[in-house]
Amino acid sequence: MGLKGVVLAGGTGSRLAPLTRVTNKHLLPVYDQPMVYYPIRMLVEAGIRDIMVVTGGDGAGDFLKLLGNGEAFGLEQMQYGYQKGAGGIAEALGLTRYFVGDDDVVVVLGDNILEKPITDAVQSFREQGGGARVLLTEVHDPERFGVAEVDGGRITRIVEKPQEPRSNLAVIGVYMYDNDVFDIVADLEPSARGELEITDVNNAYLARGDLRHAVIDGWWTDAGTFESLHKATCLARALRGGEQAAS
Repeated sequence: MGLKGVVLAGGTGSRLAPLTRVTNKHLLPVYDQPMVYYPIRMLVEAGIRDIMVVTGGDGAGDFLKLLGNGEAFGLEQMQYGYQKGAGGIAEALGLTRYFVGDDDVVVVLGDNILEKPITDAVQSFREQGGGARVLLTEVHDPERFGVAEVDGGRITRIVEKPQEPRSNLAVIGVYMYDNDVFDIVADLEPSARGELEITDVNNAYLARGDLRHAVIDGWWTDAGTFESLHKATCLARALRGGEQAAS
């Protein structure tokens, strides 16, 4: 079974207005590169060559101009999908069904940036033989995220944006699923905010006993608020500075 990659780069980016009034959030700069470069490179470094970028809104054509066929990442081609409106992460994933075909899939949210490669996590997913794998990290503001409760080395529950978090382990925006994910998405009901939630997908795998996890090494950040965008830029600059010093 093959493994394909998906970068979800849609949404309205309302938390970054007015920056996002004239462009898609994922085209904003994080230090010296567009935000969307980071998740694409994450997938490529993990050995994934077939990648689709799902976007939306008025800036969708700008992704084509920026990314082309993925030459900047050593790819021969790049696929694109379009999400109308803001129907949620799981809805956007569902749009990739025909691209993924019978393969499994690694999904990265377009505003997620990690210090270390996900290569080992992807290899662990390949070896686990189906199901799903999520990545966790400790955060100081877990109420912003899907929060995982872990007992005995297994996730027992994931709660989306809990008012009173029972752990500080956030589920970051890197998800690995077998092909059953598309049937799970098709059966989802919209949440109270009218979206198909990725936490519901993860909990469906949890209910099956098919959800695995790992806590990442190094730092992680999203870049969906002014504070986290600034943090991502500072971290990326420090990381790139280290790379330049080593070269």
